Amino acid sequence: MILLGIESATDLVGAAVCDEKGARSECSALGRRRHAETLAPAVAQVLALGGLVPGDLDAVAVDLGPGLFTGLRVGVATAKGLAQGLGIGVIGATSLEILAARALDSGWRGDVVAVVDGRRGEVFAARFARGPDPGGLVELSPPARLSPEELPGLLTSAGSPTLACGDGALRYRDLVTGTGGVVVAGSTLAAPTPGGLVALAAARLSAGAPTLAPGSVVPCYLREADARINWVRREGPAHG
Repeated sequence: MILLGIESATDLVGAAVCDEKGARSECSALGRRRHAETLAPAVAQVLALGGLVPGDLDAVAVDLGPGLFTGLRVGVATAKGLAQGLGIGVIGATSLEILAARALDSGWRGDVVAVVDGRRGEVFAARFARGPDPGGLVELSPPARLSPEELPGLLTSAGSPTLACGDGALRYRDLVTGTGGVVVAGSTLAAPTPGGLVALAAARLSAGAPTLAPGSVVPCYLREADARINWVRREGPAHG
């Protein structure tokens, strides 16, 4: 199976291709809020580097978020449009799952708390443990929107060493490291990557996970767009 991964949930934007033997090509860059302009050339480049054309693809993987609102819209819309045009399915993974899977694949033996910087003084976070299947994760707490001050409650664990990863963990390192038994991962685990996405998606497909019809793929935003938030703050709540 040839799988294309589309990553645009954070400032890191890119794509990757893998097959049954592993990664074939990967391309990523800091989008600097230019996700639409960056993603399409990245997809074209990884296909060319892999010696592929779109018709060779068997499925498309996409990061569903949470993360940057515009980036998620661009990535999910691209994945759905490409899959719809090719008549293939989509497999999604959250940005928090991708981070946690990479952390566990690196050899970490305890629990993992993935933390994405949500901006506006918020983070998106979830806690995971290793699952029994290849690429499997056990979700110990669901993705949630938190204030940084709420992170210690999620990081506290009964006797299990915990690794905190993601740009949110790095940004709020002082709060994170103030919780006993917590290790903060370095910059190599700061953002979900296209390679991490396709590795997780490929493992799930190999374990029997189904792909989704493009029209049923829904992003995990966890909050409204910044433009909507600003409008509500300026106009005030509606009165019926």
